[in-house]
Amino acid sequence: MAYYSMYYSLLALLFRVGIKSENHTVSIILLKELFGLDNSEILEAKEERIDKQYYVDFKIAEEDVKQMIRAAEHFNAEVFDYMEKLNAENIRKIRDKFKKIIS
Repeated sequence: MAYYSMYYSLLALLFRVGIKSENHTVSIILLKELFGLDNSEILEAKEERIDKQYYVDFKIAEEDVKQMIRAAEHFNAEVFDYMEKLNAENIRKIRDKFKKIIS
């Protein structure tokens, strides 16, 4: 599933800055709040994953699958690019921001 590819990339980014999150929704929110990255693609993928995993009355078209794969590739590339540019100072600032959010 495309969603899990995106979600695990997001977890890798969080781990890279020293944050462990076991909540999908919170992780997605942190993507926007901490890193300033657009989270609309992963939110849409999450909704699709829930619909397809928990409900039986759905139809899926080949083009829909291809579109989700393209969205996952774009999202993952953006997250990995962001991770490559991180340095110690960026990580410190992100962690400080995180501390303020959870306080």
